Amino acid sequence: MKIFSKPLYGFFAAILGATAVVVFVHLTSWGREVGPAIAVESTPVNRSGSPVTSYAPVIKKAAPSVVNIYSTRTVREQPSESDQMFRHFFGDQPNDGQERSRKEQSLGSGVIISPDGYILTANHVVQGSSDVQVAIADGKKEFTAKIVGTDPPTDVAVLKIDAKDLPAITLGDSDQLEVGDVLLAIGNPFGIGQTVTMGIVSATGRGGLGINGNNGYENFIQTDAAINEGNSGGALVDAEGRLVGINTAIIANDSGGNQGIGFAVPITMARHVMERLISGGKITRGYLGVTLQDVDADLAKQFNLPDQNGALVDDVLANAPAAKAGLKSGDVIVAFNNKPVADGHSLQLAVSDCAPASFATVKVIRNSQEKNFTVALGELPKETGGIGSEDQNNSGPDNSKTDALDGVTVDDLNADARGQLKIPDDIHGAIVTDVDAGSNSAEAGLQKNDVILEINQQPVADADSAVKLCTQAKGERILLKIWRRSGETSGTRYLSVDNTKEK
Repeated sequence: MKIFSKPLYGFFAAILGATAVVVFVHLTSWGREVGPAIAVESTPVNRSGSPVTSYAPVIKKAAPSVVNIYSTRTVREQPSESDQMFRHFFGDQPNDGQERSRKEQSLGSGVIISPDGYILTANHVVQGSSDVQVAIADGKKEFTAKIVGTDPPTDVAVLKIDAKDLPAITLGDSDQLEVGDVLLAIGNPFGIGQTVTMGIVSATGRGGLGINGNNGYENFIQTDAAINEGNSGGALVDAEGRLVGINTAIIANDSGGNQGIGFAVPITMARHVMERLISGGKITRGYLGVTLQDVDADLAKQFNLPDQNGALVDDVLANAPAAKAGLKSGDVIVAFNNKPVADGHSLQLAVSDCAPASFATVKVIRNSQEKNFTVALGELPKETGGIGSEDQNNSGPDNSKTDALDGVTVDDLNADARGQLKIPDDIHGAIVTDVDAGSNSAEAGLQKNDVILEINQQPVADADSAVKLCTQAKGERILLKIWRRSGETSGTRYLSVDNTKEK
């Protein structure tokens, strides 16, 4: 299978019930209006009505808001050997091997979200483009668009065309979606012209797919409504014609076509990104300063938690907002700004949605007790390049010991090991020199060159203390806190190891 999220080369929309209310929202900055009036209607769809026999009225109102986007970008490339030979033989260009540039055109879709010309689309539809043209659905008008701003991590972009009285769509509330709700996808697949397909919400909160890179901001709506290349940036609307998502990618078959697994950016996320791009021209995200892991059943028992909800704090970065507020490694964050935290991914999304310098409330479970903290969030720093990885072989003196974790050999953390594995000076513990592949520790995820920092929340000073703590460990499981380098990244995490002799 392949995941595709690329474009193909080659009045108001709202159906309202008797109690529905459309609210016009102006973007504001420091008390003044800075953006367009956007129609927002958050009433959930009617899930108890009679079966619908036709969605024609919905499409007639929603479809005019969906536009075709034609973008042109300059691609620079080195000529191939065959190109150089051809040009040299015919004499049309010098065979100098220099980089060439060519124009590349692509096609996608977009959605009008305000009558004065603001348009939402997918970032990859316009990324790197030098010229963007927008064609209105009636086929009679075409405009040159300005790129207001883009946000690659969420694959959202905002365009602006110079026009008035455009057929803007009404925004719904994607947080209200439930699996099984009917969805309609509108766009221009394969450049054949505006097309509508129907499906349902297959899942919500899809992440970890790597569609936008491994950045942690994926939170897709999954649908089986047919989405194909050229649909990117188009509308995903609910049964009442309200925009609930921006189509962005599919898992495709070998020919690149739809096979019933499509993804869209939820409109709640897209709207939040859009507002910040329009008002400030860039995206800034909140920053807590912790590393996290999800809570599994074994860790829930080790930390005496009522269930597996929450995000376990592996480490708190020095001088980060979390550290200043008093959070510690081993805390389990169960609520953020009074909303439950399901896992590390949901917490990351919640923090990133907050403005830097804003205050957030954080509820944690520490030593089986609930504690509340107020954190002054920082601004998420830009990612910096890491150091290169090295051959991770330990060559310290032969004073290794086999500890009570059957199949695990540990050694003192000496200068040689620190140098070879690039272990910081503030990391203290016992280094793992060997793990039996069939051991309980290997099954739990312990690896050679891990540094054991804690055993059952007691600090490990060296190999001897690691053996002593493991020998003293009671219960069916042992809780390890380790430090690990993996390629260019490093960090701490918790492992729960079966402490029984027999599997």
